[in-house]
Amino acid sequence: MSPDKEVSTNKPVTPTALQRKKDRGEKITVLTAYDYPLARLADQAGIDCLLVSDVLGQVGLGYASTLSVTVEEIAHHTRAVLRGASRAFVIAKMPQFAAAVSRADTVRNAETLIKRAGAGGLELEGGPEIVPVTRQLAALGIPVMPHIGLTGQHALRYGSFAVQGRRAEEARRLLELALELEQAGAFALMLECVPAEAAGRIRAAARIPVLGIGAGADCDGQILVPQDMLGLFDRFVPKFVKVYRNLSAEILGAFLEFRGEVENGSFPAADHSYFMDGEERDHLERLLEHSDRRGAALESAPEGAHEKGSGNRG
Repeated sequence: MSPDKEVSTNKPVTPTALQRKKDRGEKITVLTAYDYPLARLADQAGIDCLLVSDVLGQVGLGYASTLSVTVEEIAHHTRAVLRGASRAFVIAKMPQFAAAVSRADTVRNAETLIKRAGAGGLELEGGPEIVPVTRQLAALGIPVMPHIGLTGQHALRYGSFAVQGRRAEEARRLLELALELEQAGAFALMLECVPAEAAGRIRAAARIPVLGIGAGADCDGQILVPQDMLGLFDRFVPKFVKVYRNLSAEILGAFLEFRGEVENGSFPAADHSYFMDGEERDHLERLLEHSDRRGAALESAPEGAHEKGSGNRG
């Protein structure tokens, strides 16, 4: 398919379809999404999966980090994304403290995102502690994509964001964790900020799709955040991001033009305005002229004269 054309099929993407792409050696495309307009455009472009991630907190809600995002916020934005996506497989993120808690709370949070918000699958972030959670949710028939490597929880624990798996022993532990998660029932795996060599080994060992974000080219697919790749978020740009368009400058320019044209009176022009037809306009003028004459007559009448004959009996 030519990259500048919309996808030619509306057949919905499923976990089975993603597995087939891996088996055939075809790459999988994933974008995060948080609203209807971008979800619709991504869907039209043929993006395979839309991830309603807790990155929403930073790029959409202005939070300092992802850790403040709630299940309810993810559910709200998942519903918006689903209105724009008729083809892409929509995965909702279980935010901090929504999983790996009590069994009842984990199931309740999963139900909110799957049953009430309508997500097709769930992303779980963490380390070995999410293996039993993955098993638990997969046993309920929920497609689960664990997210390992660099995670928000890791930053909270260690106080910084850093590439995970640079050391051989760390890489080996990541590989072991990936295989444990696959065995627990994960349908796919997300690797963030993992050296390309380690990611390649994990992809080769895993039977399920391995999707990378900052994990090199040797993954089954790639994930990016549109606000990063479109130049719409300038707090920081991770090394793994390619900025395909700088829409921030374009949008700022448009806003400045709008302000200037409103202030100098050139907007709205006639092309942007609605008008009455001539007969109705003339009728309006006659009505207003009559109203003006009546108002002038009342003002010129002696005080209290207009009350005579009014029918008042008080």
